[in-house]
Amino acid sequence: MATEIKVPTLGESITSGIIAAWHVKDGDFVEKDQVIYELETDKITSEGLAEIAGVISLKAEEGDEVEIGQIVAEIDESAKAPEKEGTPAEPKPETEADEPEPESKAEDPEAEKPSPTLESAPKSKPAAPAKSKPVTDNSGRTTRKRLSPLRKKIAERLVNAQQETAMLTTFNEVDLSAIKSLRSAHQESFTEVHGVKLGFMSFFVKAAVRALQQVPSINAMIDGEEIVENHYYDIGIAVSTDKGLIVPVVRDCEKLSLAGIETEIRNYAEKARNGKIAFEDIQGGVFTITNGGVFGSLLSTPILNSPQSAILGMHTIQDRPVALNGEVVIRPMMYLALSYDHRIIDGKEAVTFLIKMKEILENPLHLLLEI
Repeated sequence: MATEIKVPTLGESITSGIIAAWHVKDGDFVEKDQVIYELETDKITSEGLAEIAGVISLKAEEGDEVEIGQIVAEIDESAKAPEKEGTPAEPKPETEADEPEPESKAEDPEAEKPSPTLESAPKSKPAAPAKSKPVTDNSGRTTRKRLSPLRKKIAERLVNAQQETAMLTTFNEVDLSAIKSLRSAHQESFTEVHGVKLGFMSFFVKAAVRALQQVPSINAMIDGEEIVENHYYDIGIAVSTDKGLIVPVVRDCEKLSLAGIETEIRNYAEKARNGKIAFEDIQGGVFTITNGGVFGSLLSTPILNSPQSAILGMHTIQDRPVALNGEVVIRPMMYLALSYDHRIIDGKEAVTFLIKMKEILENPLHLLLEI
């Protein structure tokens, strides 16, 4: 008897995906809950698990586009598991193939996994080449590869944001001397107590929440012919991955401490690196913060993350001369950019928002005193 492995439902708006990678070969013996494939959709990359132990037969190849509910493999649970290490086996004539493997292979966990026996598993066949493999022309001057679902979705959303909103960007700059001094003075004790480092992003998230509370029109969205004003503060943090930009959402930021926000960001970063971001992790944000400064960007105009009406762009911190009390001094400065939908947000409100953020970031005790 064989159990069918189908592509699971991942969210109402996800209808298909691409088999990005198989982690097993046709004819392998798999354990229950073992990761067997990687599915890339237009929103997330997820892993498919074996529902039962047995010998697997692949029904789709790497690079195939598969629908939700489509059968991608079958597992024959009646097949016997391969003999475990240490189990007595029938004697057989010694051949060159029976010589012990080099010791170096013993350090590789994958090398220790036994292969299925001839009686329990169908003969393995070579894995089919991935359909998404880049194709190079004969001259070697160009390479073609298909757009991934995630990259296609990002492209579609960015174009729609440009075409369907009246986007405008306003700028300001902030002196981060106070935050840098605070982090330097308390980083060790903060990390010891909370188990996470005190970064810059938590300050920006808390400052954004305070500014949104004071300028509520920026925490609003257009829905048809209505304006929906949000009274919660779920902030999206843009994260760059090998497959494209994703925006996991930190929930209820007004209720979280700096340590709580840093912990959430760290957890999302780990999930993103391991391809574990779930569909629900990227849903429901009201405002987005993107930090091009980590790549060295000095100034940019971020594009709206629809249906949100505003997005904040952070940039690289650069020591620059500034005038302070009639003197020229060197300060760690950062340019801030707020892109917004001019249909519902006026320039005055956008400028007020950035000024409020500047005040809080240059005087971080305002966060503690709630002023």
